[in-house]
Amino acid sequence: MGQVNAPNTPSRPAADHVTGGAGPADPGPADPGPGDPLAAFAALRTGTGRALLDEVRDVEPAGELAAATRLRRSYPAPLVSAALAQARLRTRAAAKFGAKDAARMFFTPNGVEQSTRASVAAHRAARFKALGVRSLADLCCGIGGDAIALARAGISVLAVDRDPLTCAVARANAEALGLADLIEVREADVTDVDTSAYDAVFVDPARRSAKRGRIFDPESYSPPLSWAVEAARTAPRAALKIAPGIPHEAVPAEAEAEWISDGGDVKEAVLWFGTDSPASHRATLLPGGASLHSPLATMLPDPGVRPVGRYLYEPDGAVIRAHLVAEVAARVGGGLIDETIAYVTSDEPHATPYATAYEITDQLPFGVKKLKALLREREVGVLTVKKRGSAVEPEELRRKVKPQGKNAATVFLTRVAGAPAMLIGHPVA
Repeated sequence: MGQVNAPNTPSRPAADHVTGGAGPADPGPADPGPGDPLAAFAALRTGTGRALLDEVRDVEPAGELAAATRLRRSYPAPLVSAALAQARLRTRAAAKFGAKDAARMFFTPNGVEQSTRASVAAHRAARFKALGVRSLADLCCGIGGDAIALARAGISVLAVDRDPLTCAVARANAEALGLADLIEVREADVTDVDTSAYDAVFVDPARRSAKRGRIFDPESYSPPLSWAVEAARTAPRAALKIAPGIPHEAVPAEAEAEWISDGGDVKEAVLWFGTDSPASHRATLLPGGASLHSPLATMLPDPGVRPVGRYLYEPDGAVIRAHLVAEVAARVGGGLIDETIAYVTSDEPHATPYATAYEITDQLPFGVKKLKALLREREVGVLTVKKRGSAVEPEELRRKVKPQGKNAATVFLTRVAGAPAMLIGHPVA
């Protein structure tokens, strides 16, 4: 591991849009002029800009052109464009931050894309709080999503990012949500920041670039994972946000690796340092908060393959990413349907938060005609198609079988003991 080799590497990709958040409000008129994102954002925070944001709050996409034409009679054209863009971003951000907060916050396109979902940030902040953290350096803070959750947990935050517009947005969001007393935003290269005075460090490296899109190599993060790990090792407590698909061999041996899902979708992984569970894997399922944990030294071996029983269990994606399927199989007394497929089967129903249970009524070799005939016989009109280990696209299959009828069913396109198969059933209540 080593320090980042390029100290001028930005901690976030530069913003590419005129929207965002910045400095103190000015009640005077605003004309940002073209091509200056910081000026455009500052104009949005004036009295004129805020009034315009209120006017465009409920403008639908189909009505933007008419609204822009009307509003440009009263406001500068660049300000109208910035306000409409900000309204679109607030609408997008509601899915991550909730409608109430999103309506008050400011965003950039990169900020909406890369920011942590509020429920995940709140979970992480609660873990830091439980570890006794009272002050934290948030490196690569972006628009401040994690800083907001940390401050709401009562933790004092130094939020650092190199991009001026991103820092302006983070500062504005802290003010908009009444958290400015707990969040200090600093424009700086994160590799130059001394974090020794803080109880903990949180690093959220950029995993996208404007030219290359999503970045899969951890050493191509900005800053690289190796630099973030070294920064974490020098702090009493630390957490590094990483992509959930990170190769397990890239996880430092002493870290607790946590995979987090929300509503069944895997959102991110986190490497924790300084916890009481080093060298371990954890799967956390939000919003319920169920957490499945195992030290690496005592993780169960892969479960054996057995015939399909009456019940099929679909482990949560975080459980699969954390390689904890064997722990789920042990809890339900089951085995795998195929050594390469993460479906667990058993003869008895078992309640578990870590997998969705289905009662299987039919098992067939793969074949569209066979499935179509069975669905017609069962009068299935609502068909849910799931696949694991199959190249067939669910929508393509649904078009071919043309389900019709009053009943519902789920079909699993998968492999059973190495052979393509279809399992038909329904969720266990």
